[in-house]
Amino acid sequence: MDQERQPLGERELRVLALERRGFPGAGAKERAIREELGLAPVRYYQLLNALLDDPRALAADPVTVNRLRRVREARRTER
Repeated sequence: MDQERQPLGERELRVLALERRGFPGAGAKERAIREELGLAPVRYYQLLNALLDDPRALAADPVTVNRLRRVREARRTER
């Protein structure tokens, strides 16, 4: 079965769910990444960036993925 037909895994869905949440202050998101997902923030952001280019992620959570794509593009144009 090719990747496009396989559903997102639990970890990918949890990454998207974490991105839907708001965080109150500096360090809160990084703490949640470590505690809830067991990932280093650098690895988390690598996974998230790959998810933004994955059509399965777009199908699973179009609002979050499109918002994050806009943020990513805005940051790229600022550079």
